[in-house]
Amino acid sequence: QVQLVESGGGLVQAGGSLRLSCAASGRTFSNYHMGWFRQAPGKERELVAAISRSGRNTYYADSVKGRFTISRDNAKNTVYLQMNSLKPEDTAIYYCNADPLLRPLATMRAQDFGSWGQGTQVTVSS
Repeated sequence: QVQLVESGGGLVQAGGSLRLSCAASGRTFSNYHMGWFRQAPGKERELVAAISRSGRNTYYADSVKGRFTISRDNAKNTVYLQMNSLKPEDTAIYYCNADPLLRPLATMRAQDFGSWGQGTQVTVSS
């Protein structure tokens, strides 16, 4: 099992940017598709973006398409989420996870994963 540590969250004004990082350890990082999820208060955890193990393919939820960019550096065992044009509705705890089953990216669901890191809080003020 791979261990994951998210970082990079913070408080930002609407229209601002943040870059989240997720550092992985424990197994061969390039064997996993990676996903970024978020959970807002009172809401279910949802998939925001996903990237294939090679980095060639990506998926974005409609709510973030055109604003967020997912990328990975397999040499550094890290996946990133660049978030631009942030909106108050992006406020949530952001988590990453690793998919060893290599599901189609758009089909990743939070309930498919049994363990999670601590996440990183993103707060966007209006």
